Amino acid sequence: MVILSKMQLPATPVFQRPPDLAYAASEQPPGIVLFGLALQHAATALALIAYVLATAKISGLSPDDTRSMITATIIGMALATFFQSWGGRLGSGMLIVHIPSPLLIVLVGMTAAKYGLGGLVALGLANGLAALGAGYLVPRLRPLLPPTVAGVVVCVAGLSLITPAVTHLTGFQPGSGLNSGDMLAGGGALAVITALSIWGSRRIKLFALLAGLVTGVVLAAGIGQLGGLAALANTPVFGLPSIPIPVFQVDPGLLLAVIILALMTQLDTFGTIVLMHKMEDSNWKRPDMRLVAGGIKANALGNLLGAWLGAYPSATSSANLALCHISRSTSRYIGLATAAVLMLFAFLPQVSLALTLIPTAVIGAVEIYAAAYLVVSGIELIASRALDSRGIFMVGLAFVAGLGVMLMPDIALLAPESIQFLTTNGIIVAGFAAIVLNMLFRLGISQRAACTLDTTSGSLPLTQQVVDFVESQGAIWSARRDAVRRAAQAALEASEAIQASGAERKLFEIRGHFDEFNLNIELLYHGPALVFDADRTSSPANLLDIDDDAFTTALDQALSGVSHTLLKRLADKLSSGTQGDHSYLRLHFEH
Repeated sequence: MVILSKMQLPATPVFQRPPDLAYAASEQPPGIVLFGLALQHAATALALIAYVLATAKISGLSPDDTRSMITATIIGMALATFFQSWGGRLGSGMLIVHIPSPLLIVLVGMTAAKYGLGGLVALGLANGLAALGAGYLVPRLRPLLPPTVAGVVVCVAGLSLITPAVTHLTGFQPGSGLNSGDMLAGGGALAVITALSIWGSRRIKLFALLAGLVTGVVLAAGIGQLGGLAALANTPVFGLPSIPIPVFQVDPGLLLAVIILALMTQLDTFGTIVLMHKMEDSNWKRPDMRLVAGGIKANALGNLLGAWLGAYPSATSSANLALCHISRSTSRYIGLATAAVLMLFAFLPQVSLALTLIPTAVIGAVEIYAAAYLVVSGIELIASRALDSRGIFMVGLAFVAGLGVMLMPDIALLAPESIQFLTTNGIIVAGFAAIVLNMLFRLGISQRAACTLDTTSGSLPLTQQVVDFVESQGAIWSARRDAVRRAAQAALEASEAIQASGAERKLFEIRGHFDEFNLNIELLYHGPALVFDADRTSSPANLLDIDDDAFTTALDQALSGVSHTLLKRLADKLSSGTQGDHSYLRLHFEH
């Protein structure tokens, strides 16, 4: 841990630190805390080596080949986690831990069964190169990936965890009912994790997950459900992966499937990085595409290097994301320490195998916590933007598509066999649907809008028309809710100030302009330009001391000062002037 304190990490964007964080990205925890958190992250990630074991069973690998693939996979996970935490040009610079990708079990199993571990070299290279290309492409796709799309992906990812999480925790099997032992171990672990996360002190929260895991393991051992210990005796203490002979003559259709799936998997990476950024920055407004691109590149580099060892491809871990939320710690140093622990465990098969023996019910408890966190976080991302009918239908239909294939998996089997590996995954279907619908529904939407105000008798008050315009256009543009609210309040105050300044000033039009970083509102009116002077020489207290001729002027000046103060508080920039035969008042809001 001393080595970490001497590391000069690449600079990352400066965020506004949330007050409830125990350790932010650039802060290094004390040695014991750092090691404890790193151990929790490593244990959580290694418990999901079960995906690799499932693949080995599908492909019929020998015990030696299985151990070699596990070792290579953990090395790939360690490298990707290191790149993520290191940042700079290699990663996102955030605490993001990698696990074996659950989406590739079947494809990797098919490849290993037909070509052996050498076939995983070609598969891993195809996966890594596709992700690397996505890392360079994503920063140019900001309009296609607004927070609402990220929210759909994150929320559906949480919903997709519910079925396996509940199954794992309860031990439910069709025809055999619930397993009371699993429910005791998993329920005990979940209760401890939840209780310590809510009521524990700041230091206790750091180890809430570890305490829950220990509780679950102890309960499982107490009722005789801690199995697999005999396998440790037949496992060597130290081991190296056997570097396979690469096989590049892999079925092109299989590689194409891996490439497409790798591209779609980056939606999950995108959602993970957005959530970590949001957790790290109390002033979060939108996805930082540079961070997203860096995170995708880290995933690609880890898979590219691990491929030469015959590793199973890795992806970002939502369970470790939940651990960051539990411990309120997002330090990059924890990520670097986690990578070091993973790398150490990669060469200690007994230790890594012991961690994979954590009862499934206890892992289910962690999955339930992660599912709850992801669902709520996804809803928050969606709700951060104002939505009109387009946004509502985009989110709603994307949810229907994703949940549809999750709840009715037979529908996915109606798709051509060549793409069924995509249609059976609810996260990919929902994310793809959200992107396509967002593109479709945004067609015809201009970044500029104008509305001529109706001054005829019987029409809505001008102030109401102004507020309605700002709110409706804000929803059409999917602007941030707080920015739309401030803009509506400022436009209301500005319109009232113009109307109250004298009969010679008459509002006749309101205009708006929006891009992802700026929201501008412009009020047009006939009459002389309204001058806002922040430096007042008169105040309401001395208005009674001046003569009648100067009273009106002084009152207008005082009222103008009140309006100026309010507008300056609401808008980030205020300007007024004359243009042609009319005057304008412009309000600028940083978005």
